[in-house]
Amino acid sequence: MLPLPEDLQARLNSGVTTLAWCWRVTRRDGAVFGFTEHDGDLVVDGLTCRAASGFAPGERDGRADLGADQASVFGALSDEAITEADLANGLWDGARVDVLRVDWQDPSVFAHVWTGEIGETRRGKTSFEAELRGLSARLERVTGRIYSRQCDAEIGDARCGVDLGDPAFRGEGSVASISGDDLFLADGLGGFGDGLFAGGLLTWTGGGNAGAICLVEAHRVSGGVVTLQLSKAPAQPIAQGDAFTVTAGCDKRHATCRDRFTNIVNFRGHPFLPGNDVLIAGPAGDTLRDGSSRGGAR
Repeated sequence: MLPLPEDLQARLNSGVTTLAWCWRVTRRDGAVFGFTEHDGDLVVDGLTCRAASGFAPGERDGRADLGADQASVFGALSDEAITEADLANGLWDGARVDVLRVDWQDPSVFAHVWTGEIGETRRGKTSFEAELRGLSARLERVTGRIYSRQCDAEIGDARCGVDLGDPAFRGEGSVASISGDDLFLADGLGGFGDGLFAGGLLTWTGGGNAGAICLVEAHRVSGGVVTLQLSKAPAQPIAQGDAFTVTAGCDKRHATCRDRFTNIVNFRGHPFLPGNDVLIAGPAGDTLRDGSSRGGAR
């Protein structure tokens, strides 16, 4: 049972309540925001919870076991608080959410009723819905290493060691023409081979999406024409002349690490693990018994 402050419990016992929901949201970059469903701003624990955000609670599913609680919240897109571009670019992903029950007549009387973090968000033209996940959802995340043929490092991180600032793995270009919401022809990347930037990151340095980072789905070079396809359309439409920088991607295969990046010494996979066919194979009929016919020779 959730313990309540005595003042708040007394108000509940009176039968007449003046309660409102408030949310304290702490993004991963440290920025803190307050929102409330009340029709006026409330100062709760030193934080101004804004009423103009249009925040309202959705459904909540509580669990008595170790399963993760789930809830949702609705809000309006606002240039002063939560923008469509910020949501699309992931600024609010994983933000901590503290849910408060507050007496709006005396905001010093409140109870902290739930803590979670923002998961999936869905956006419309004027509003959004955010999925809230309980902190126990972190227990479902994979931690530690997994034995796999593919590398489990991220390209450019400390375990990988590839320098993405190297001109061989980093390009600067601009949009030559637009072929779709997430597809365009690029200028300035003619010196790079086909597929180098697939799986890499593109950072917009100009235009309406300046500062946003996108994942490159495909990089094709044909007849001197360079085409880039993003994993999803950016928040603002791509425009001709928009500038960007893009870094190489990696499909985490042994051959790619060896041939493209000459970085096999830092390969973090296990490419010579026997496959399932070796594990289920029966006795061999030949006379050679060193395991080579099943891929298990040493």
